[in-house]
Amino acid sequence: MTEDRNFDDIAHKFVKNIYGSGKGEIRQAVVWQDIEQILTLLNKNKPLSVLDAGGGVGQLSQLIAKQGHKVTLCDLSAEMLELAKTQITENGLMDQYCLVHCAVQDIKQHIDTPVSLVLFHAVMEWLSDPKAALEILLEQVAPGGVASVMFYNQNGLLFKNLICGNLTHVEEGMPHRKRFKLQPQKGLPPEEVYHWIEAAGFNILGKSGVRTFHDYMRDSRTGDFTFEQVVAMEQKLCRQEPFVSLGRYIHVWAQRPES
Repeated sequence: MTEDRNFDDIAHKFVKNIYGSGKGEIRQAVVWQDIEQILTLLNKNKPLSVLDAGGGVGQLSQLIAKQGHKVTLCDLSAEMLELAKTQITENGLMDQYCLVHCAVQDIKQHIDTPVSLVLFHAVMEWLSDPKAALEILLEQVAPGGVASVMFYNQNGLLFKNLICGNLTHVEEGMPHRKRFKLQPQKGLPPEEVYHWIEAAGFNILGKSGVRTFHDYMRDSRTGDFTFEQVVAMEQKLCRQEPFVSLGRYIHVWAQRPES
């Protein structure tokens, strides 16, 4: 990628297809159980400061705000921020929010002090320099604070193409197909992301695979299951290998040492 992706042109479609879908519901269910663990770790009986970087409409951070925590949400897309403002207002949470129209790389100009929790979810795969952006955001985490990072998994992208028989596409290096506007142009190798986080001085506390098998189910009309069973099984398997490494996305959370 030569420049960061701005979703102004397809913001409404993005919200409908990503958040308002079964895939989005599974993603929310898996990541939220991790977030609950993080909040338990951080909660010292006072409101936390949260940065939702590239947060879109703030699906997850709104759940955090409902618990009384303060959220700064930034996004490169003005259209996405308008959708966020509408949803947040409808949910009666505007007093908990500060909305900032900026690239994630520029957020340090808009926050006065380090935050307790940074959410950086499904953004890096849309950036021209994901490592640099991640490093900037990790700098915004206070001592003892946590970074929650979710990224599009290169292993999952490769495995999906292999089981679909797209071997020529794999041999060509899996170039991005322009007709798939909501699919990131590339995945990120998990070990690279883990290394970036640890190199910044953070201790990785946990990892979860997001949609470890749902996206690989060849025909949803066969088999014996309900969607509720799929969600429950995803939540059950998400922290176990080899399922973590097969997730279409991987959620990793890490803590900055107190000193």
